[in-house]
Amino acid sequence: MPQDELGTVIVTGAASGLGRAIAGAVAAEGGIPVALDLHEADGIETEIVDLADTAAAEAATSRTIERHGSLGAVVAAAGTDACGPLDRIAAEDWNRVLQVNLLGTAAVVRAALPALVRSRGRVVTIGSTLGIRGLPDATAYCASKFGVVGFSRALAAETAGRVGVTLLMPGGMQTAFFDGREEKYKPPADAKLAPPEEVAAAALFALTRPAGIEVREALVCPATESSWP
Repeated sequence: MPQDELGTVIVTGAASGLGRAIAGAVAAEGGIPVALDLHEADGIETEIVDLADTAAAEAATSRTIERHGSLGAVVAAAGTDACGPLDRIAAEDWNRVLQVNLLGTAAVVRAALPALVRSRGRVVTIGSTLGIRGLPDATAYCASKFGVVGFSRALAAETAGRVGVTLLMPGGMQTAFFDGREEKYKPPADAKLAPPEEVAAAALFALTRPAGIEVREALVCPATESSWP
């Protein structure tokens, strides 16, 4: 696939937040974003799927590739959280964080990998500053994002020269991700959060590098990000 043509790009979590910003950036660059999400993504072709269901995530990915005939990239931006002390979070809520954030990412990439090898395409995984730093009451999210970091680094080594792999680690962003939490788990009112479009621009930069050039890892956060370093 010529590096000036993005082609079809699967974006998980593209109905809102960072995923939507990335899908918009892909479309603006001439690519064809396809959302994999629990909800319909306005103005974007969507596969309605629960990414916590590995088989369903793989099937949705395969259907997308079959419809379009090829695949240029996968951006795994879907994410969820369950805050609180480990012994107070319901097991199903804790498990779902890992199922969506880590296992859902792996399922989509696994199903897409043969097509990405054929196109010499790219994968962008979305980690977090909490994938390299642990915080209390965040065991599920940290475990999932530490897992994404390890998955991404191993995948980059495994597919080097065949598929481009970028681990993108955002800090706090101006999205609905913090909505519905207890106040103590929300950023303070004066917190400086990054516009998701800025993080999306970093994802697009990684997707559009010339053949043979990779952005392996990038951390994008406000200058006053409290979870980094």
